[in-house]
Amino acid sequence: MSDSNTTDFINPSTFILLGIPSLEAAHIWISIPFCAMYAIAMLGNFTILFIVKREPSLHEPMYYFLCMLAITDLIVSTSSLPKMLSIFWFNSREISFSACLTQIYFIACFLTMESGILAAMAFDRYVAICNPLKHSTILTNSVVAKIGLALVLRSGILTLPYPFLVRRWPYCRTYIIPQPYCGHIAVVNLACADIRISSYYGLFVLFSVMGMDVFFIVVSYIQILRAIFCLPTKDARLKTFGTCVSHLCAISAFYIPDFFSSLTQRFDNNVPRHFLVLIASVNLLVSPMLHPIIYGVRTKQIRDRLLQLFTHKET
Repeated sequence: MSDSNTTDFINPSTFILLGIPSLEAAHIWISIPFCAMYAIAMLGNFTILFIVKREPSLHEPMYYFLCMLAITDLIVSTSSLPKMLSIFWFNSREISFSACLTQIYFIACFLTMESGILAAMAFDRYVAICNPLKHSTILTNSVVAKIGLALVLRSGILTLPYPFLVRRWPYCRTYIIPQPYCGHIAVVNLACADIRISSYYGLFVLFSVMGMDVFFIVVSYIQILRAIFCLPTKDARLKTFGTCVSHLCAISAFYIPDFFSSLTQRFDNNVPRHFLVLIASVNLLVSPMLHPIIYGVRTKQIRDRLLQLFTHKET
């Protein structure tokens, strides 16, 4: 292709979001569970934020991190689902190039931030169990705020190259994105150029950032388990481990689908395309939906405050 023709296609005005390939006829039915998951995520995460803000006894590091998690979940789900529903309900498939870049950045940025928050919550559990007497002096409000700021800067800076990399490629084959939202790899795959830089950078972020977070979480829980096994009675061990169950469930809800989706999109060409797209789309809603349910059910303090809230309303 000549340079003049390539230049004409560097910045397309719009992309077309296909939705779920091969399942277009079922979009209305697919939208029902998507809409239900989004409603649960919005209601659950706003409830977490409301309860923590309202109850002074919950103004502790664990609940501050939980509020950070709720905010990132709200942003991730809201960055993706409204456009998905407009495709499923109204067949509104067009998205401007700038809006697509913005969606790529927001989804990547806040997913990376969510990974860091889960690692910070593992550190909170480590300090609370291994150094309980120093917990309040180590994790002060100032330290929690600095951790939160560091996570925002880390995710914001590391994911900033994504939209710039997408913007620099020429797009001359097709403008149809075979999924219901703009993802980094899905968009650069449309480029008629060597996109290895984008692919390698995406893998770098995946393994160096999220991989480092997973490593930090594993190390924290190794220390936690060592401390638990040193406790004198079985009841004490079970009670202490019970304080970590919510966090472990939250980790599983986030990392397992995310790593599966990221790796299969890059390496597995035998998986049906519509299955990969469906899993990747659901993945954006699974953890935002499950996190408030997990912490609402498993965390006694939040569960008690929620029951008090409904009891007062009834009286």
